[in-house]
Amino acid sequence: MPKIAPIEPKNTRRDFLCQSAFLTIGLVVSGRTVFGAGSLLSADEKPNSLFHGVQIGAITYSFRSLPGSPEQLLQYCVNSGVSAIELMGDSIEDFAGKPVNTFKAPPRINGQRAPLTEEQKKQVADYQKQVADWRAVVSMDKFEEIRKMYHKAGVSIYAFKPNALNANNTDAEVEYALRAAKALGARSVTVELPTDALQTQRLGDFGAKHKIYIGYHAHLQATDTAWDTALAQSPYNSMNLDCGHYIAAGGNNTKESLLALIEAKHDRISSIHIKDRQSKEHSGNNKVWGEGDTPLQEILGLLKQKKYKFPATIELEYDIPAGSDPVQETRKCVEYAKKILDA
Repeated sequence: MPKIAPIEPKNTRRDFLCQSAFLTIGLVVSGRTVFGAGSLLSADEKPNSLFHGVQIGAITYSFRSLPGSPEQLLQYCVNSGVSAIELMGDSIEDFAGKPVNTFKAPPRINGQRAPLTEEQKKQVADYQKQVADWRAVVSMDKFEEIRKMYHKAGVSIYAFKPNALNANNTDAEVEYALRAAKALGARSVTVELPTDALQTQRLGDFGAKHKIYIGYHAHLQATDTAWDTALAQSPYNSMNLDCGHYIAAGGNNTKESLLALIEAKHDRISSIHIKDRQSKEHSGNNKVWGEGDTPLQEILGLLKQKKYKFPATIELEYDIPAGSDPVQETRKCVEYAKKILDA
């Protein structure tokens, strides 16, 4: 398979903030909005990032430096050519009426979080209880509204990532997260891989109850056996395998072992993340696609060859070059993946 050329960055990062500040205005001025009465794109203008049976998606975390209402996130997806996503939870919960957090954390000291006073800790705990109480009773109407809005614009939601699946969240919050995922049309929720087997058993049991997969995401702790305990506990425990983090961990994690892991666990993977990171031996940095050590060609080629149905999720983490923005860079990643899959 011929080597795909790296994505060409235009300049350096220096002008990025100015560019991104005007992005949303530019989308509206251009007339290519997907929300509002009569403004939906026509059917032939809807995004399509399904190439040769491989669904290329994106996590909306990729647009984290931009304004992030549900309507704005949808616009970014459409303009980057993404037709399926992993949806982060914060702005969606705000849209659904989550209580407003009035607590202001103290400024960092030398880059570190300042310690909280007892009164501040109480404020944080009080707010967390407000959110838990809201999640326990909130209607799913707003989540269904999001699903319909996105579907009408040609964007499906395959995974939902709310901050409601941790050990300190109540059972009612966990069930809320799974009900919300179902209302959004998602097959899975995603969460960082816990170290506590009791927590993965707990989440797996709730996943089985609601028929929603729990996709566990790993960073540099990723190994070929990191998910084994969770996968053995429940058929609804699954892998959200980040291929870039796996390579960056180095050691026994190689290109060959990554491809072997995907083949061995393909029926337990609900989604993967794709980014180009260098290996630990080469500094582990996030790079423009084509400049790192993640075997993107081989990964996507394997998905195409084996007809695996789980989506490959773009997670944009390299520095945005000046004159560009996260939407343009995500679109470049979509086009890069398409070149590989067209080969």
